[in-house]
Amino acid sequence: MTHRIPLGWSFNGVPCGIRGASLELGRLDVAVWLSDRPAVAAGVFTQNLVFAAPVALCRKRLPQGQGTPFRAVVASSGNANACTGERGFADALEMTHLVEKTLGLEPGSALVASTGVIGRFLPMEEVRSGIQKACTTLGQDSTHLDNASRAIMTTDTVPKVSSRTVRLADGATVVLLGMAKGAAMIAPDMATMLGFLFTDAPLSGTQAIEILSTNAKRTFNCLSIDGHTSTNDTVLLLANGAARPVQHLEGSDLEVFAQAVHDVSAELAGMIASDAEGATKLVYVEVFGTKTEGDARIIARAIANSTLVKTAIYGADPNWGRIVSAAGYAGVPFDASKLSLWMDGHLLYEESSPAPFDPVAMSDHMRTNKIIVFRLQLAEGDKGCRLATCDLTPEYVRLNSDYTT
Repeated sequence: MTHRIPLGWSFNGVPCGIRGASLELGRLDVAVWLSDRPAVAAGVFTQNLVFAAPVALCRKRLPQGQGTPFRAVVASSGNANACTGERGFADALEMTHLVEKTLGLEPGSALVASTGVIGRFLPMEEVRSGIQKACTTLGQDSTHLDNASRAIMTTDTVPKVSSRTVRLADGATVVLLGMAKGAAMIAPDMATMLGFLFTDAPLSGTQAIEILSTNAKRTFNCLSIDGHTSTNDTVLLLANGAARPVQHLEGSDLEVFAQAVHDVSAELAGMIASDAEGATKLVYVEVFGTKTEGDARIIARAIANSTLVKTAIYGADPNWGRIVSAAGYAGVPFDASKLSLWMDGHLLYEESSPAPFDPVAMSDHMRTNKIIVFRLQLAEGDKGCRLATCDLTPEYVRLNSDYTT
């Protein structure tokens, strides 16, 4: 798929050997993104109390409610720079300083993210070389975009890129480009994932923060692979206003742009779930009829994180009992006598009783379809959510038992 590039943005990804000179030689592992003018930025981060040095630095540079101007983002893969103490923070800070110095930017105008193995110091000699190379080879074509999206991958098998072109009321257009990585250690609030959203739309700092935080709750925080919240989760939104630098979006223009952020974020979240380690199925858990969106997310999360549910999906077993029981222990009160469940539009359970269906046909359906949607309907209110997850396979166990040994 061809993606339009937002005006004023350039990027690249390069190999520098973060994983070791003899390991995965030539794999891309450092990416840099640059705006040709100041951009407002907003970020959402892991809720884990143990968080990585890049998260600490980004939080320090992105105080809520302030539209601090930024110019660049640098990211590395293969090493999380997490649980690395004062040296780790100094290394993250040096990464931003190197970008700022090489590109002639104001101090403090770069943000940083890292992903990979926890508890190892960054090989800074290699990182310095990679940042220098990336900064001096930036471009705006599909090759540079592909390089940047691949440079943030760890156990991902494919790059994850999404974009939208938004037509404004006056006929002008703005472009939103997103890329992400993630395949495991993924749970809501947020996941072992990095996400970057770049746009040429004109936004205020307050608008960027509101749009990102609202849509992250409904997309990236409605994503669970294995229930394990990472130390490094970072999603950034940067808007440089190059498409229309005179005036911030407002009214219907702001609404359609916010919808584009939701759509790109949801698409990226689905790509992460689809590319989950060892997964054979992309699964959506829809919960509707709750009093609040938060209640719906709690129930959906309990279902998505159930190993019994996930293994049943892998085994093509339409075992509705595991799903409704997971909903019941989620901790959200509801009238169980009014609970119903569908799988891809097929009714399995209706208001506390099993519905008649052909289990062999349903099993065949699960076996032959890559994407499966479960819908739970409650009768407590009019709120709901859609959470992306996957099945649990022997390959997931193999990959994660071998990851650092």
